[in-house]
Amino acid sequence: MKPDPVTDPAIIEGYLVDASNTRGHAEALYRPRNTEEVAAVMAAAQAAGKPLTITARRTSTTGAPVPRGGWLLSTEKLDRIVSLEECEGGVLLGEYQAEVARAGKLFPPDPTSRHECTLGAAIACNASGARTFHYGPTRPWVAAVECVLPDGRVVEADRSTPIPPDWPSIAWTEPEVKTAAGYFPADNLLDLLIGQEGTLGLITRARLHLAPQPPGVLSLVAFFADRTALLAFVETARRRQRTGSGDLEPRALEYFGPRALDMVRARVPDVPAAAQHGLFCEIEHDGEAPLEAWWDALEAHEALVDDVIVAEDDLGRARLQAVRHAVPAGINERVVANGMPKVGTDFAVPDASLAEIMDAYERVGPELGFDTVCFGHIGDNHLHLNMLPTNPQELAAAKTRYAQLARQAVALGGTVSAEHGIGKLKRELLADMVGDEVMGRFGALKEHLDPAWVLGRGTLLAGR
Repeated sequence: MKPDPVTDPAIIEGYLVDASNTRGHAEALYRPRNTEEVAAVMAAAQAAGKPLTITARRTSTTGAPVPRGGWLLSTEKLDRIVSLEECEGGVLLGEYQAEVARAGKLFPPDPTSRHECTLGAAIACNASGARTFHYGPTRPWVAAVECVLPDGRVVEADRSTPIPPDWPSIAWTEPEVKTAAGYFPADNLLDLLIGQEGTLGLITRARLHLAPQPPGVLSLVAFFADRTALLAFVETARRRQRTGSGDLEPRALEYFGPRALDMVRARVPDVPAAAQHGLFCEIEHDGEAPLEAWWDALEAHEALVDDVIVAEDDLGRARLQAVRHAVPAGINERVVANGMPKVGTDFAVPDASLAEIMDAYERVGPELGFDTVCFGHIGDNHLHLNMLPTNPQELAAAKTRYAQLARQAVALGGTVSAEHGIGKLKRELLADMVGDEVMGRFGALKEHLDPAWVLGRGTLLAGR
């Protein structure tokens, strides 16, 4: 049975904006409590040809959960943790991770918004984070899902579930980098439903794989006066992590550029004056932290070893979390002060192109004449350049430069979205990346499952 709609504009108002500050509008809001109610809403929307947008906690930076008319479907009441390895799609990711941690287990995906975003949304976007460098994104940690298709049919899928033979093929070749752009070229139904951004169905329940909680985690922040030295260290650590050779096997490698370090200095007094670049590292160990191996490697790569900040306990890690969070906090403060939105990249490139894309990022601030801040997942060659315009003219220039950088990343063999997805804001970039033929395949699959193009209208595909 379809739940009663909410039509009070004051309530609906709270569901119309995501983290990109994109604003939408909707006629009604549905908050189903179970799969049957989700299916009833989906079927009713299909029958009426009414646009239906799935919304969770709206941490998206791409406009995907922002409605352009029609109905909203919130997953907030699908919030049960059924068992240690199974829960509903509306459960907060961080809440679920805390539950499994109490049992000595680890659910590795760790997007920055994990304490605010839902598990179903993380699966729908194939979310990732700092630990993706070691554990991969959300995809390999999903064993099975229950999903409601746009016509209200409920399907269950694991990796032994074939894609129905009458569904149009979307076969294409993804770039060989960390990517979350477009439908995954899957050979099974589960992998097709992961990362589809709420355009092919709503994930109501998931069964998950867990890893053992490591006995110990060493965290450290190292500083470098020279970028070349830092990149050489990253390459060494990345090579050893990938080959599993020796003690230098980090699970996270996160970069702070010069302006990012300035934001850290404003909150944490431990950043040396000579530091121009920083690196946050996390290392799992069996109870004996491999400090000597890391110290030797850092010293060999000209890190400022006397200033390395090390954390081996909860208190120390909280201190390093302050270092990490100082950067996004500082950027958000600047956005508010400027009265203009930031323009941030989400591109990833192959290993061989990391220095080239960093060169391009470093030129942007001087070229545009306003502040930029670079930080992010350097282990995956996935850095976020944040452009911080102060007026509409600078905002327009930032958007133009963003599109140019996207084309450069693609030309280098990279992706226009490494983790945030496409949503409504990056459709043109996706089309530039994959080409008209592949976009046509995506559209054919969408139309087969959703003839009226009601679900997630405007997300990933332009639609009708």
